[in-house]
Amino acid sequence: MISDLHFMTIAEASALIRARQLSPVELTRNFLDRIAALDAQLNAYILPLADRALAEAKQAEAEIAGGRYKGPLHGIPIGLKDIYNTAGIATTGHSALFRDHVPTEDAFTVALLREAGAITLGKLSTWEFAIGGASFDLPWPPARNPWNTAREPGGSSSGSGAAVAAGLAMAAMGTDTGGSIRGPASWCGISGLKPTYGYLSRRGILPLSPSLDHAGPMCWTSEDCALMMQVLARHDPQDAASAIVPPVDFVAALGGDLNGVRIGVPRHFFETDLTCEPDVLAAFEASLDVFRSLGATVIDVTLSPLGLFTDVNGLITAAEAYAIHQEWLQKTPHLYGERCRLRIMAGAFVSAADYVNAQRERARLVQEVTAVMAGCDLLMMPTRQMTAPELGDYDSSAGPSLTRPFNMTGFPALSLCNGFDRNGLPTSLQIAGRPFEDSFVLKAGNAYEKATSFRSLRPTLAAPSLAAD
Repeated sequence: MISDLHFMTIAEASALIRARQLSPVELTRNFLDRIAALDAQLNAYILPLADRALAEAKQAEAEIAGGRYKGPLHGIPIGLKDIYNTAGIATTGHSALFRDHVPTEDAFTVALLREAGAITLGKLSTWEFAIGGASFDLPWPPARNPWNTAREPGGSSSGSGAAVAAGLAMAAMGTDTGGSIRGPASWCGISGLKPTYGYLSRRGILPLSPSLDHAGPMCWTSEDCALMMQVLARHDPQDAASAIVPPVDFVAALGGDLNGVRIGVPRHFFETDLTCEPDVLAAFEASLDVFRSLGATVIDVTLSPLGLFTDVNGLITAAEAYAIHQEWLQKTPHLYGERCRLRIMAGAFVSAADYVNAQRERARLVQEVTAVMAGCDLLMMPTRQMTAPELGDYDSSAGPSLTRPFNMTGFPALSLCNGFDRNGLPTSLQIAGRPFEDSFVLKAGNAYEKATSFRSLRPTLAAPSLAAD
């Protein structure tokens, strides 16, 4: 009845489901068939949950037929990064260490998604414990980029980015400690939001660095991220970092124009502190022109060197990750992949004084960014300095990171597709905002996506059973 169901947005599919013009069972079967036909090329899924997904889809269809429609995620098929606890279903962290780890309850955010009627297609690949990189010495292979399967999808939410871009999930949940939502969103050409720290609960998600960890949605569009946030942004009294803030209508906030919006650009981040590929810079400048045409003004701003943000973030991550993994590393180091083991072990050399001083410097940097954003409404820059490299070649610890400043500050940051390089690989724009102004960040992203044509392009994957692709 409807072609290319797998390439519909949540907004499009939910409108049809609500009008009973699209069956959640039909939609879910479409995704499950596509996963079966194509995922061997991408390794996006560690554990597909076909039988469970179909049962959930049938339940959603019955509820909707009975007049119990729950909202825009009801009947929508999604995937979960395999560090989100799922009751009765393995949560492995993509590691041999947790191969047999079966939680007894869902992560708080997973429970919210289930209550909203979302359908879980399966558990998605990740870098080992969200830090290990694209590794080939683990029980499951690394995920691949659907735009070119020889390339990195980015990490650590690698399977989440690949699955959404390839039409193997309508949305996915990722996590972000230094860029792990925005990096895969960048290289896979999708939209990914790292919300304000504390907006989404971390309870039930395997931790890496608790003071920097964020949960967030990964979707094809900013509008779909807003639909996800509408469900996910809830206070969790059992998460000490969970914020109590007034409810926001993320979807209603997408409307209106951008007249008078002030965009700050820390050019030294990507012109002096870091070397960017020419196609990335060209796409960024073109994006600023789009925002100018939408009524925004652009000003240059200056912050501390990008390397300082990166180094402080890296030191805190190393110390906190080692504190979590110390006992396992000492007793069973052989159960870790080499990349993950070496990266976490670096935290053993961080002294208490180093950690305390890093947190002090972090507080100063938060004040600095807050002061700069008193004079602008948004900050913009590329998400990554390059498009997707060869699989296994990228070292996330090499050079300054354009994403880490917003883990450091906890401010919201969105990555979205803003073009393609000469090899047909996605480039990406990063939009950051003030704390708990996530809806405004999504509004800017949605306005940009509606003013450009990049959302009409999808990667092509060939499979005999899906010749129409």
